Amino acid sequence: MSAGSMLPLTLEAVCFEAGGERHIHHISHRFSHGPRTVILGPNGAGKSLLLRLCHGLITPSAGAVRWAARTSRRQAMLFQTPVMLRRSAAANIAYALAINGVPRAARAARVDEALARVGLEALARRPARALSVGEQQRLALTRAWAIDPEVLFLDEPTASLDPAATRAIEQAIDDVHNSGAKIIMTTHDLAQARRLADEVLFLHHGRLLEAGAADMFFSRPKSREAAAFPTRTGRAPR
Repeated sequence: MSAGSMLPLTLEAVCFEAGGERHIHHISHRFSHGPRTVILGPNGAGKSLLLRLCHGLITPSAGAVRWAARTSRRQAMLFQTPVMLRRSAAANIAYALAINGVPRAARAARVDEALARVGLEALARRPARALSVGEQQRLALTRAWAIDPEVLFLDEPTASLDPAATRAIEQAIDDVHNSGAKIIMTTHDLAQARRLADEVLFLHHGRLLEAGAADMFFSRPKSREAAAFPTRTGRAPR
């Protein structure tokens, strides 16, 4: 762990209840630097809830979510449906930089660099809400990347995208990972998980049944539920 790093992120017997029902059951795990972590499981398993608990959008009903340090709390989250401001693509990124304390004099160069990294420089002045769904997701990803997060949470980032847009997002995710950020993401797409995951967390009915290296999960799952999860199409059952 580097000095001042916010990682590892540790979950200690985390539970979450809502509407009189427990949705997350005593999950403990340690997220460390390096491996791309993919959270898998059927619908209703609690994948998105777990991501939101880690990110701090919701508070555990019991247990604790602990960062190694809060002095360098640099994290971002990308949702399945990106939220675009009523501004240009470039202005969306500039706004994210502004609220994260980047000096005004440095923003223009950072915006240009960010757009170029995902091939959106030609769309810099176009209204963000006029972009295609795939372009909006790429913009949302680069907006998050531009603030130089140590941890990037991704919730089903390609769920509504066509194959070409999916490839573009996956390449961008790979680039973010290679830049040094920790990737923690959910997906329904098992083929995508095979392409991107270094480690897998498998949830079932809000319980963490497996956590370990991706190659071991896909070749020799330990639980009956995980063994039954993959399908011939490579996509999780809905």
